[in-house]
Amino acid sequence: MVLQGRRLNIIFGEINVDYNDYNDKTVLVTGGAGCVGSNLTRKLSEYAEKVIILDNLDSAYEWNIPEVENIHFVKGDILDDEMLKRVFKEKPDYVFHLAAHFANQNSVDNPELDLMVNGMGILKVLEYAHLVGVERFVYSSSGCGVYGLDSKLPFEEPDISISLHTPYQVTKLIGELYTNYFHNLYGLPIVNARFFNVFGPGEVPGKYRNVIPNFMYWSMTNQALPITGDGSETRDWTYVDDIVNGLMAMGIVEEAIGEAINLGSATETRVIDMANMVNELTGNTEGIAYAARRDWDAKTRLLSSIEKAKKILGYNPQTTFKDGLKKTHSWFEANWDDIERSAEF
Repeated sequence: MVLQGRRLNIIFGEINVDYNDYNDKTVLVTGGAGCVGSNLTRKLSEYAEKVIILDNLDSAYEWNIPEVENIHFVKGDILDDEMLKRVFKEKPDYVFHLAAHFANQNSVDNPELDLMVNGMGILKVLEYAHLVGVERFVYSSSGCGVYGLDSKLPFEEPDISISLHTPYQVTKLIGELYTNYFHNLYGLPIVNARFFNVFGPGEVPGKYRNVIPNFMYWSMTNQALPITGDGSETRDWTYVDDIVNGLMAMGIVEEAIGEAINLGSATETRVIDMANMVNELTGNTEGIAYAARRDWDAKTRLLSSIEKAKKILGYNPQTTFKDGLKKTHSWFEANWDDIERSAEF
């Protein structure tokens, strides 16, 4: 790392990623109040002139937004043209589209809303991004979604599936098809980021949230952790800071334009091992409770290939799963009052 005033060059592998390309730029982050969004906007604010967050707070909270002078929060919906006109009037140079109807169970329960937000929502944002001529449009797709039972492990980018099990998986793939369409027809410089099981500070537990924040919450309130299945299922949990580094690179590496790229840890961790680690961190003695696997939860193993990310972005995950859990637990302890007030089950 070379630090010269505000200049900071980060070298991942063989790729020299210069975050100073964001200097004097305006960046729009839709869904910027969530886990990935809040951490990304904090990082962007170190370089960009202005970072604009557009978030309707349906599944996020204003207290989670970094209090930084050049981060500007706009409460609004990506389906609302007036709100989109308001934020795109700022002529953002970069757009990170993280806003989504999240996630699998929520989409099964609310398939029409899922299609509106994840389908019509990205179409609207792409139209405005094309209109103002953004330098880069980075879309948060789902590596856990676009690969299916017919995709081989570890999941490589060409091996997507059209045999999917939830509306969320379908609409995440639709999002990629729309970004590709805008790239192919209009030359919009897009990148599709396929996230794998992101976790870390910034994700508040709740009915439709991910398993780690929910387990952390239940464990800290002395409840047994409910595993749906037998616990041998694996996930490719990836710490949020590593995801942010990958996204930052996607915004400025020219070779990434037009590509779909996995952002994962390339490591399998069993659900039972994760649950035991959470209970150990919190001192919870209530243990584990088992339940039947959910009908839509067909993939018993998840594992990313990150070779493409390494080659194009110099992506190299830095945080081990164990260390990431410790940092997540520390964030829960530091923000417990807000989390306890906001958690919705």
